[in-house]
Amino acid sequence: MTSLILSTAARLLLPLLLLFSVFVLLRGHNEPGGGFVGGLVAAAAFTLYALAEGVGPARAALRANTQTVIAAGLLLAGASVALPLLAGRPAMTGLWLAQELPIVGKVGTPFLFDVGVYLTVSGVTLRIILHMAEAEEQ
Repeated sequence: MTSLILSTAARLLLPLLLLFSVFVLLRGHNEPGGGFVGGLVAAAAFTLYALAEGVGPARAALRANTQTVIAAGLLLAGASVALPLLAGRPAMTGLWLAQELPIVGKVGTPFLFDVGVYLTVSGVTLRIILHMAEAEEQ
């Protein structure tokens, strides 16, 4: 079943929901939110688009394989653990840049970990949802 209203709404909401997911990621650095919740919002945005347009157009809008997104997230999260070890400090110790960035604020290994969680959660969630949606389409 195709719905003109759902299709139009999904095309308009996708960029807004993705922008909101990035806002939640950045806000969660110092307040409630963060990589996990932001990743779920991003996955929900693509899920809505997949419901309206189909799995193929949703994968095309994603522009990356879900396995690549998951791998990038795990690599970033792992790097945030390894960087303090390379600096001679215990794992998971926060290392910070000296200057704050205009929108993000203080940037350090906790933020790198949050971005890794964001990518991993959105990738795993989308992999599961899109796989189930493909199975139902067939």
